Amino acid sequence: MKISAIKAFPSRIGASSQLLLKIESDTGYYGWGASGLTSREMAVSGAIDHFRPWLIGKDPRSIGSIWQELYRSQYFEGGRVLAAAQSAIDIALYDLKAKALGIPVYELLGGRQRDWVECFASLPFGNTLQLIERAESLLSAGFTCLRLTYVNEQTMGDAKTTFDPRKNIAAVAKSIVALRQHVGQEPTLGFDYHHRLTTPETVSFLHRMPIGTLDFLEEPIRCEDPKAYATLRQLVDVPFAIGEEFASKWQFLPFLENGLTQFARVDVCNVGGLTESMKVAALAEAHYIDLMPHNPLGPICAAATIHLAAACSNVSWLEEVNTPIQDLGLCDPKIFPLQPRREQNRYPISDTPGLGIEVDEDALANQTFTPIEVPHFKRADGSVTNW
Repeated sequence: MKISAIKAFPSRIGASSQLLLKIESDTGYYGWGASGLTSREMAVSGAIDHFRPWLIGKDPRSIGSIWQELYRSQYFEGGRVLAAAQSAIDIALYDLKAKALGIPVYELLGGRQRDWVECFASLPFGNTLQLIERAESLLSAGFTCLRLTYVNEQTMGDAKTTFDPRKNIAAVAKSIVALRQHVGQEPTLGFDYHHRLTTPETVSFLHRMPIGTLDFLEEPIRCEDPKAYATLRQLVDVPFAIGEEFASKWQFLPFLENGLTQFARVDVCNVGGLTESMKVAALAEAHYIDLMPHNPLGPICAAATIHLAAACSNVSWLEEVNTPIQDLGLCDPKIFPLQPRREQNRYPISDTPGLGIEVDEDALANQTFTPIEVPHFKRADGSVTNW
């Protein structure tokens, strides 16, 4: 069996953009993958163009060897763009190989360890009343873990708005305290600050809430310097969920070895595909840390992550952004006629060969790609800050 074609489809699907990848073989089997790095799909597509010439003709079943060659056969190895491209290729190879063998992908990863994967529901809110109403809706739908995000004109951003962290943390903390008082102690509550804060701002935010209000805090500060997280870890007692931006097991290593994160937010479409994700899972397991996979893209990312979770023992919750309170259109059934179907707050583990995904290639080929551009945040003084 040989790889005969590699097709990249930068696509605008629903409210976001995705890069989907199809790898075809000379035997008729094919596989689908997807990259992360949302809003930079053209850069990832360019990396795939570099890889394509020497991948054509290789045996697609040699997944581990291809992963090593993708990563190591260049002087400037690694980085988020190359890792995103490698992720899409790796996932597609697993899909292809599993289909050829007539087995689900998780059988290639060691076999199924669970019957379903539980999800947390992403809950964007702009004020306390909206937060409580949306939380009630999600809890009634069967979710037991809610990951909150604050979304208003300041967090969406435009040329006339700024992000004021001190005003923001005051409003957010007040809303979360009210929610905890309303729902009681049973639901699990987390909050995602999307690396918008500094270390002292994060401390101020958490100190504005009683102990037990939040069960985890996601990505409060930037991740480039693990020592900054080490400092922050000493100042607060809320568990962290970190790692969705990481592009290799090496980036995860200091956070896992030094106890800087209590949940590993691995993104199978950013970190290097299923091959690298399984290694991150093993490193996390050695330190008694559960995965909390990042899943913001669409059905291919979700399906690959479900197979990862099926084959790992250390998984807490899978991110779910398509819920009863919001539908971003990322799972358009016209494009993805076969895709995972959530039942209340969980995805059942399917025995469909491959990832359990089908894509309407014609629908992708006929669309005009318009990449999204995320907001460019500035603070009140005009200085640039993180989105």
